[in-house]
Amino acid sequence: MKPLLTGLLLLFLARVPAAPAATPELQEGVDYVRIEAGPLDPRAGRIEVAEVFAYTCPPCASFEPRLQEWKRRLPADVDLVQVPAAFGGASDTWARTYYASRQLGVATRSHPALFEALHQRHSLPRNPTPQELGEFFKDFGVDPERLRAALADPQVGEQVRKAGAWIRTIDLEGTPSLVVNGRYRVRGRDFDDMLRIAGALVARERAAMRSQTSR
Repeated sequence: MKPLLTGLLLLFLARVPAAPAATPELQEGVDYVRIEAGPLDPRAGRIEVAEVFAYTCPPCASFEPRLQEWKRRLPADVDLVQVPAAFGGASDTWARTYYASRQLGVATRSHPALFEALHQRHSLPRNPTPQELGEFFKDFGVDPERLRAALADPQVGEQVRKAGAWIRTIDLEGTPSLVVNGRYRVRGRDFDDMLRIAGALVARERAAMRSQTSR
């Protein structure tokens, strides 16, 4: 080939966008485990991604900012539902704290702050008293009496019970864990891999839902 033609060919190839890298096929048993729990909070036409977390879990604290960044990029038909690991004992105290903070309307701010208080500032013990939690929530404009009332609210207790019962159906291996539509429990080598797998499973569920509605 003549040098001029060779140069033009190379210039053309350089301007052609590279083909996107193929997304690796998900492997059952490696990337995810198939389960039959169903969504914790099903909504018609929606895809649920549930994160099981524990406030006292250091990996959960590290995962939280990445999860929130991922949440901001989720399609409009996806719900991220955060589920406190209610295993009984102290874990139920933290689960009550999470649901009470939601009832009080401060969870968006208090949720990341609780991780920070436990794992960075060490200003809260792993098994706090109601008084210690009351002092913490003062920073979010919550009177200690209002917090105590929310912690004791039967609705909060029912949410804790429901979360604990659901967690027992997903064969939980640890926290943090992601569950897509109550059908797939995500595995993964690291946090980024977990989010990649969850995204691929969301796409799979969306395709399945569209296929059902088109019949």
